[in-house]
Amino acid sequence: MGAQGDGIGPGPVFVPLTLPGERVLARGDGARAEVAEIVSPSPDRVAPPCPHFGVCGGCALQHWAHAPYLAWKTNHIRGLLAREGIETEFAPGFAAPPGSRRRIALHARRGKGGVAIGFKGRKSWDLVPIEVCPISDPRLVAAFPRLRALAAPFLEHPKSAPTLHVTLTMTGLDIDVTGVERKSGGLSADARMRAAEVASAADFARVTLAGETVYQARLPMVRFGKAAVALPAGGFLQAVAAAETEMARIAVGACAGAGRIADLYCGAGAFTFPLAEAAPVYAADFSDAAISNLKTGIATAPGLKAITAEARDLVRRPVLAGELKGVDAIVFDPPRAGALEQVGEIARSKASVVVAVSCNPATFARDAKALIDAGFKLQRVHPIDQFLWSPHVELVGVFGR
Repeated sequence: MGAQGDGIGPGPVFVPLTLPGERVLARGDGARAEVAEIVSPSPDRVAPPCPHFGVCGGCALQHWAHAPYLAWKTNHIRGLLAREGIETEFAPGFAAPPGSRRRIALHARRGKGGVAIGFKGRKSWDLVPIEVCPISDPRLVAAFPRLRALAAPFLEHPKSAPTLHVTLTMTGLDIDVTGVERKSGGLSADARMRAAEVASAADFARVTLAGETVYQARLPMVRFGKAAVALPAGGFLQAVAAAETEMARIAVGACAGAGRIADLYCGAGAFTFPLAEAAPVYAADFSDAAISNLKTGIATAPGLKAITAEARDLVRRPVLAGELKGVDAIVFDPPRAGALEQVGEIARSKASVVVAVSCNPATFARDAKALIDAGFKLQRVHPIDQFLWSPHVELVGVFGR
């Protein structure tokens, strides 16, 4: 992309909402500028499907045609691996379709026209009220009026800036609210009552305040393989159900033939239960609530191989190589910081297959280098695009001895 305009120096300039190869007129100061005019548009430029695009900060790449957009994400992973001297095969990637997000975080603010909910603006802390959202499941979008009503009681204190973390489950919407002022005593009993009344009228499954129950009509349930599992309040869940299914499919396929499997950073069992259809599984995660719900879910899926689950901080107390004796395959799905401490023990284990699920290709590349240095080979990478039209990309990497 070529950029010229007021205040732009001779070095590289980042101009959002442009595409590779375009020539634009831009205004800015230093290394960042804003588009004033598209002089020569890319042939890959398309019309954004959302009327909020360009103002809302939720999506950055709706103006890019699908095929080159996905290729750019794959090349991003390839570039990060190259920095560590790693080359590998890339399998066809998974691409989340529009309307598939089951988890969104809506910010709420009180304005002159009443309560507004939406996303943060691009390059701003200002709220952009949202009426439509093409990435979100239509059932979430249909609930916007009811969620707006739910937000009102949580704006009781003038310093409160609530965020509604909304998850679509099999039994209804689960909403965990954060950002409510607590220093002055937190949410009053009256506000809690009003929130519960709104939730009841809207038939929400559960409403929690930073994990503490405000209202519950029924447990929010999700399905992992054959098991029905209650979602912990504020707990982790993949943003797109189809992406979760695809990642589990890759993991199960890679672990085929294993006599025993370890599932580390297992959450509430998204991979544990599909893996247990083929072999006994040892599962570990830092969250007590997730492990408790995983254990309860075992009873809903008869016929599985044995599952042993443990709440354990895998950073401070990683599963040691000696404890992994007899484990043939290891699956791990760490947070963005990666799993450096745990990877050291995996590298010293006798496992012949390792499957790494990662939401951060940079820390994946670091961890992959440690496994490769210990004698593993990164056989293939599966790009996972579950955050549609964002720069974010995830992956599943399969290692073998």
